[in-house]
Amino acid sequence: MEPVSADTDISDMAPESVPAEADEATLAAIRQEALDLLAELQALAGKSVVPQAAAPEPQQLDAAVPDSVPDIAVDAEPHALATVTLPAEAEAEAEAGSGDHVAVIVEPEALAAAAPELDVTGAEAVAQAVASSAMEEGSALDASTPAPAEDNETDGLMDGNGLIAEEAEADAAEPAEAAEPPEATEAPEVPELAEAPALNQAPVPAAKPRIVLPAVVGRTVPLAAAQPAPVPVPVAPPPPRPVVDYRLPPPELLETGVDSAEQVSEERLRETGELIAQRLAEFKVPVAVVGAGAGPVITRFEVEPAMGVRGAQVVGLMKDLARALGVTSIRVVETIPGKTCMGLELPNARRQMIRLSEIVNAASFQAHHSRLVLAMGKDITGNPVVTDLARAPHLLVAGTTGSGKSVAVNAMILSMLYKATPEDVRLIMIDPKMLELSVYEGIPHLLAPVVTDMKQAAHALNWCVGEMEKRYKLMSALGVRNLAGYNQKIRAAEAAERKVPNPFSLTPDAPEPLSRLPMIVVVIDELADLMMVAGKKIEELIARLAQKARAAGIHLILATQRPSVDVITGLIKANIPTRVAFQVSSKIDSRTILDQMGAESLLGQGDMLFLPPGTGYPQRVHGAFVADDEVHRVVEHWKQFGEPDYDEAILAGDPAEAGSADLFGDSGGDGEADPLYDEAASFVLTSRRASISAVQRQLRIGYNRAARLIEQMEVAGLVSPMGRNGARDVLAPGPGN
Repeated sequence: MEPVSADTDISDMAPESVPAEADEATLAAIRQEALDLLAELQALAGKSVVPQAAAPEPQQLDAAVPDSVPDIAVDAEPHALATVTLPAEAEAEAEAGSGDHVAVIVEPEALAAAAPELDVTGAEAVAQAVASSAMEEGSALDASTPAPAEDNETDGLMDGNGLIAEEAEADAAEPAEAAEPPEATEAPEVPELAEAPALNQAPVPAAKPRIVLPAVVGRTVPLAAAQPAPVPVPVAPPPPRPVVDYRLPPPELLETGVDSAEQVSEERLRETGELIAQRLAEFKVPVAVVGAGAGPVITRFEVEPAMGVRGAQVVGLMKDLARALGVTSIRVVETIPGKTCMGLELPNARRQMIRLSEIVNAASFQAHHSRLVLAMGKDITGNPVVTDLARAPHLLVAGTTGSGKSVAVNAMILSMLYKATPEDVRLIMIDPKMLELSVYEGIPHLLAPVVTDMKQAAHALNWCVGEMEKRYKLMSALGVRNLAGYNQKIRAAEAAERKVPNPFSLTPDAPEPLSRLPMIVVVIDELADLMMVAGKKIEELIARLAQKARAAGIHLILATQRPSVDVITGLIKANIPTRVAFQVSSKIDSRTILDQMGAESLLGQGDMLFLPPGTGYPQRVHGAFVADDEVHRVVEHWKQFGEPDYDEAILAGDPAEAGSADLFGDSGGDGEADPLYDEAASFVLTSRRASISAVQRQLRIGYNRAARLIEQMEVAGLVSPMGRNGARDVLAPGPGN
């Protein structure tokens, strides 16, 4: 059979030319005819043909195969192909030499035209030859040089491997050229994605079915389908905290005061004044009584010493005068501001009980603009006394047991609960006795549960220092000077319906808006117990808060029943100017609290000396009494607005500082954080003596610290545990070894 020329139409080939039964000669003819058909397909595609001896040039590119030939019919489905081994296939496999995946797109028209000429065996040979030829020509397609497109061009359809359908179809026929090389023709170069000119300028149908034949040399692997990129699911922002309509507690929750004050007549005041002058004259200290004023608890007499009488002489006679007048104690006020006389304060025969409701309902308390106003009590004339903790800015309360210290602290807390909502003020309460402040557990003002463990109390103070630093950075970035200015800026932005972005946000592209910050009040009911457990570290934390926390809106209320210098240190007193002294046992304790005498002469049960900020003259105040039932009613009122929003980081402590801080003086932390650990370890390894006393003498440190260093060396494996005789062996080699 002669080779089919490029001008021969495939449709002219009759199916009757294929014999029904194939012998060896007939099979050889069919194989040759299949190769001729491949050459015919290549010729119809316009592919450049080279002689068998010459290798294909990379610059010679395949011409695009026309999308359709009008005379070729289209089969609805591809023909089933059977496996057969042909010489051309083996040669193609040897040349390919790889298992690459190839997707060959064959026009259904070409298959329909070639089907009558091929039997099942020959058709499979065609498919195998097409696959191997397509892999062999893959690299040449990538290096093709684009040429300008011509008119009447159509877009080439690309398969899954990025090959144009016509190019892949043309590449499939190249092994057949080597077997039967027809006459070489030159084909115009086309770009890889360029439109191919159609033969006879035939129009292209709108949608033509194409058959994709996945072929692989050596094994059959399905082509991987392209998966669409997953659509990111938008993350919903956290739901905003529900706004609670807080209502301040009504005054009816507190017991009303009963006017049970003893009315002191003018006649009695005059008689008592004359008696004072007479008794002092007996001691050769002449004075003149110029005035008297009766209060709810005490009565003050104003006396003016005679010429040449010193005030110290009057002060030295107070115990004798008290005994002469039949009273428990007399307090001498050496200087009354604005007057030239001295004051003698004598207790009344019957004391009046001052209720908290009297102070809370007073005009001075109701009209006060601050949310941290504290109800202190009444002065010696019966006028309500209030103070602003924000201006204090910290408060130190001291007095012996039973002097009314804890009741005064409860009155201060209830004053804030009557004036501020949880959005304005948050509380941190530390109660070592577990009884005084535990009643407030569960109110929404709390930032953390009531702290009863002193180690957790140290963590809470450490958190306050961190919060103070964070607030200072934030206010510095916004250009404000205190917390009030910061909140004012946030309120102005909310009124203008805009938001202030956080300058320190972890997402600078979408920073979260800033919100108002509440003031924080730390209440410590027993400072002495806290100082005994944590000691120096607590003193440093309190000093830092007292020095800097005022502008950040953090305030302290410290109470202690042991006003000694090891509890109320000079560092604490220097940074807490506002102090309250209840009855103490000695003049030394009074000087420790107030830096002056007078607290030892108080009556107890709420009788106090209040030293306001900025003044050196203490004011005598009678504290307001608060019953337990009143406290419970106010607490239940606030509990109805929901559970408190606790911050778990307050009591958890900072893990980064847990080992290095050595907060409680024990060896529970990482001893290697001690700055002398390396020097101590070097000394032990060099001297080969694991002795606590040797380390103590070498480093000039205390016994406890040297013992902790040796114990940490034992944990690290440098020295052995202590033996029966108390000696340790050095296990690690020395520096020389």
